[in-house]
Amino acid sequence: MTAFTLELGLSALALLVFGASLIARRPDRRWIAWLATAGVLVLGILSAFVTPTPPALGGMFVQDGLAIFAKRLFLAATFIGLLAGISVDGVACGRRAGEYHLLILSSLLGMLVLASARDLILLFVAFELMSIPLYVLAGFLKREDEAVEAALKFFLVGSVSSAVMAYGLSFVYGAARTTDLARVAQGFAPGQPLLLLGLLAVFAGFAFKIAAFPFHMWVPDTYEAASTPFVAWLSVTPKAAGFVALFRVYFEGMGDRVATWVPIAAGLAAITIVAGNLMALPQQNTKRLLAYSGIAHIGYMLVGFAAASASGTAMVLFYLVAYVFANMGAFLVVEAVARSERSEATAALRGLAQRSPLLALAMLLFLLSLGGIPFVAGFWAKLYVFWAAAAAGLYWLVLVGAVLTVVALFYYLIVAKRMYIEPPDASAGQIHLSRTLALAVILCALGVVGIGLYPKPIVMAALRVAAPLF
Repeated sequence: MTAFTLELGLSALALLVFGASLIARRPDRRWIAWLATAGVLVLGILSAFVTPTPPALGGMFVQDGLAIFAKRLFLAATFIGLLAGISVDGVACGRRAGEYHLLILSSLLGMLVLASARDLILLFVAFELMSIPLYVLAGFLKREDEAVEAALKFFLVGSVSSAVMAYGLSFVYGAARTTDLARVAQGFAPGQPLLLLGLLAVFAGFAFKIAAFPFHMWVPDTYEAASTPFVAWLSVTPKAAGFVALFRVYFEGMGDRVATWVPIAAGLAAITIVAGNLMALPQQNTKRLLAYSGIAHIGYMLVGFAAASASGTAMVLFYLVAYVFANMGAFLVVEAVARSERSEATAALRGLAQRSPLLALAMLLFLLSLGGIPFVAGFWAKLYVFWAAAAAGLYWLVLVGAVLTVVALFYYLIVAKRMYIEPPDASAGQIHLSRTLALAVILCALGVVGIGLYPKPIVMAALRVAAPLF
């Protein structure tokens, strides 16, 4: 296999979907959705056989352990998101099914390239390839005013973040005289304030991409207005890609000077955890609640990043895996209830345990994982990032994270209370799931429980791919 096996395969799949959309005549275009979903599944299986290869394009593109780990995660999350979107009346299967899936695959291609980028120019281009389709997908429900407004806000904030990042990268290039990340560290010294300023600007651009506070303003409106299966995917995969890029620039690119970023990352982690959890408390719309909860989880991942160590990096990667299954699963349960009740409010979940016990159990597992309760995936994720931060001496940050975890449990258990204690409305009926959505929820539930019971394989894999960065 070559270094570009997955990228070439995904490009071929995108062209195939594009061609299929041109010849499609029937209003029901679920077959295009099935084509894209099956193609991503095949690529996911193929990724299991991909092995590290020598750098390509003069060292700009690397297929190392970190890139392969991230690409498998992206493909798994994309498969679940596409599978959940297949339905008779879903936006992913209507007249614009070809456009929808082509945009998803284009953004996914940007993520795959981003995971392997070891050059500043390639990194920026991959970021834009990932981001631009997301702006269009956020407003895909264009007949709804909220979707158009959310997409515009997402586009404006994303454009500003790209401009800030490009500005910072120009400073980095001007100071280091190279775009090769492996050589940027050689120019990083106390006498290079221009390089430090550039890296700070790039860090701000990254903060927009991963939705850290106070660069989070696009998240709640976009999550509330966009199609839920797309939001489930949006809430995890671009964030994972952003963290992989952070590792490339600030760990691999900084060499033994990574400690420079500990205070900045720790401060950003603390305010993101506090703000995300506190803003989630008053939310009555489940998607907005999960949006602010997601901001808090970005803060917890930044705790591992602030540790600036191989174990901290590995635990962030493990956290991302656990977060994919828990967060996507929670959004997909919201989608199932919304299809039946025509409402995304937390009140629509009342009496869910009586109407659909298995769906309520799945949602409870996802909430427990997000809250960090033993012994589901999220418990180990939070424990390990706190452990890595404590090993780096960041005890105050661990304390902040632990206290705010209790706050997060409050609003997660409010949702659980609605499902298990409050009676259902008189007009509420049994929840019926399509087979594809049910399968997507089952996959997420199995991921949460399986990782919670036996986290060792993923932890060890994450440690193996993180060690070479240091």
